[in-house]
Amino acid sequence: MTRTPPTSAVFTAAVTLKPAQPEHFDLAFTATTQPCPWPKAYGGDLVAQAAAAAMRSVTDGKSLHSMHSYFLRPADIGAEVRYEVEVVRDGRGYSTRQVRGYQNGRTLYVCLAGFAAGEAGAAFHATFADDVPDPETLPSSAEYLAERDGGSMTEESKAYWSGGRGFDMRHVPGPVYLTVEGERLPHQAVWLRPFDPLRPVDGLTDAERDLAALAYVCDYTILEPVLRVLDLSWARPGLVTASLDHAMWFHRPGPLGDWLLYVQEAAAAEAGRGLGTGRFFTRDHRHLATVVQEGLIRAT
Repeated sequence: MTRTPPTSAVFTAAVTLKPAQPEHFDLAFTATTQPCPWPKAYGGDLVAQAAAAAMRSVTDGKSLHSMHSYFLRPADIGAEVRYEVEVVRDGRGYSTRQVRGYQNGRTLYVCLAGFAAGEAGAAFHATFADDVPDPETLPSSAEYLAERDGGSMTEESKAYWSGGRGFDMRHVPGPVYLTVEGERLPHQAVWLRPFDPLRPVDGLTDAERDLAALAYVCDYTILEPVLRVLDLSWARPGLVTASLDHAMWFHRPGPLGDWLLYVQEAAAAEAGRGLGTGRFFTRDHRHLATVVQEGLIRAT
């Protein structure tokens, strides 16, 4: 298992960007993908790093309200990705950026990001059921995995699931690490919060860092409702998954110091692809963000 206490520093390291000389567009930054026990880097690294790059290009106070991403190629672990930002449009109320990620001379990620100044208007937000168990009553990933083994799980992957992702995650119903805990229903919820307070990130305000954190953590579990309904666990031998495309909308700000509930649902599964949807809520039911992602799901 982990030899040092789990920490959210893995996230803040991922979104710490270095300015670079642009080669294709208006601004450029580099960032390094974080360690993980799989053959290629975690897709949330790319989304969060691109979000950080886009936010650093907007200097008039507008806030990120949406991202639409495509994952074109896998990224190498522990290697730099170069993000080039194109200033597509700057208007009074809205701005648009295109971000492309490059590694080994090839484009591996592309997104469009929208920014809004905000204005007065009516408000509405979704909510979640009151019968969701509190996170304090649920086992952490480390507690769940402490005495469990099986499938393709290694000690490295067990340590990563337990404490290597920067966030404490607690599933409702139980997780799908080794087997599908609970019924094969097309929905689940995950309580999550950083293992320790998020550190400052150079070039980002705390509010921007928190938006990047939602973009970062959303990819870990968004396909799990599809796995659950198909009776597939992460440790099933021969299972291959990969992010294909991703969309995210940020509705309202919210601090990430307390637990958030990530309510997720499987929308479709066909032809080796699965579509998952998710919504982030604070404990007092404020709806912060919505996610939709399609991924490759191949079980041999």
